[in-house]
Amino acid sequence: ADVMEERKLFPFFDCAYQGFASGDLDRDAQSFRTFVDRGFETLCAQSFAKNFGLYMNVKSQITLLVRGNYSNPPVHGARIVGKVLNDPQLNQEWKNCIKLMSGRIQDMRKTLRDNIEKLGTPGKWSHITEQIGMFSYTGLNGQQIKHLVENYHIYLPKDGRISLSGINTNNVEYVAKAINDAVNQFP
Repeated sequence: ADVMEERKLFPFFDCAYQGFASGDLDRDAQSFRTFVDRGFETLCAQSFAKNFGLYMNVKSQITLLVRGNYSNPPVHGARIVGKVLNDPQLNQEWKNCIKLMSGRIQDMRKTLRDNIEKLGTPGKWSHITEQIGMFSYTGLNGQQIKHLVENYHIYLPKDGRISLSGINTNNVEYVAKAINDAVNQFP
């Protein structure tokens, strides 16, 4: 906040994964509140697509095709969010689900790191458990990523970001072995 104030910058917060970092909605919004409490004029883009599960691959693609045919976006998702946020029982159930999902992601981070280190994979892997959220930047290079895609069908963007929500107890060893192989093949 000090740097933003010193440089006269306008803070913009993108809050798409609230609750997934720590499992606590209030804690994950603390940075935004800090800026507001300090008197900043700020903007926050709040999306409930991820933490309410209000998205689908097909729907997003169809929406691109038909967007020009209507001027008002659908309100179904907004109504669901409004109902859950305003009903104490539903709200608590949602918060419990967020905490559960966050915990599962943290467990997968730890399990993935443990498996990679157990294999003796060259490099430091502490960043996997030090990062937060649904994704982890693996630190893998282009050749290593290509090796994962072509030989193991593990798909990562070129920046090496991996979705931890796609890793589970049934495939975490496979992912760790694949990363180990890629790092050893292309140091």
